[in-house]
Amino acid sequence: MTRSTRQVLGPVAVTATAALMLAGCGQSAANDSADQESRNPDQLVFAAVPSEESTSLQQSYQSVIDMLEEETGKKITFQHATDYAAIIEGQRTGKVDIAQYGPFSYVLARSSGVGTTPVGAQVEEQGAEPGYQSYAITKPGSGITKLADMRGKKVCFVDPNSTSGYLYPSAGLIEAGLNPEQDIEEVMTGGHDASALAVASGQCEAGFAFDDMVDVTLPGKGQLKKGDLEVIWKSETIAGSPAAIADDLDPALRKTITDAFQEKANVDYLRENGFCDKDCSVGEEGSWGYTDVDDAFYDGVREVCEITDDEQCQA
Repeated sequence: MTRSTRQVLGPVAVTATAALMLAGCGQSAANDSADQESRNPDQLVFAAVPSEESTSLQQSYQSVIDMLEEETGKKITFQHATDYAAIIEGQRTGKVDIAQYGPFSYVLARSSGVGTTPVGAQVEEQGAEPGYQSYAITKPGSGITKLADMRGKKVCFVDPNSTSGYLYPSAGLIEAGLNPEQDIEEVMTGGHDASALAVASGQCEAGFAFDDMVDVTLPGKGQLKKGDLEVIWKSETIAGSPAAIADDLDPALRKTITDAFQEKANVDYLRENGFCDKDCSVGEEGSWGYTDVDDAFYDGVREVCEITDDEQCQA
């Protein structure tokens, strides 16, 4: 007998219920925005969600925020969001002007009617293609060597709105012949670090997290050492996480913000113009900066939505 359960680990974990409510809300903000007066507020809100439990999220974006303040002439307030559902709702209600999304949460925002447009995606180095992978992980010797072996196991995910921590893993499980809602015991941890560490500590028998968290971030902090985890599956390359701005902002302001992200939100410009020092990086994962992307860049995420037929993909 299989079972379908969803547990949460830790205070920052989220539930699918809130996300589903958001996904089903109202008319299209993108369509409505043309009939509304554009906004040109004195203060803008920049929101992001941490990929790990962190008190330095704002600091990782501070150089970009300082640059945007100079470019726009406006005060920019940073909002440390607890989950992607909060950012989606914030942009829906006009309380978030600039949002750092994950690919899935961006697609979900658009499909549920939020008027928002990507202005750039983070890359590790200049000229690189923005993208990353989801890893399936387990402890060595667990007996789990492929996704199909997760049947009946307790499996850690990140967030119902996470691209590499839920959507792509779900597609992988389906392609392996499993129904994620029935054939495994889902555990939502609220962070990529929490998912990986829960597997390493034995709280989950397997789990998912994005590549750099497993390969770089946690080992670099001494929280994982070689041999703690085994990677048994890697997803296809996922389109990089976009920054997106509200469609109802004043057109001239939107152009200023867009140009700033695409031309100046990178370590070369930020360092040369005194916004950061020689250790400068952009965002939580220490990226070089942003490169231009458009909405069509995220069609691969939409295709994975079709594979999973996940309720959250439905507007």
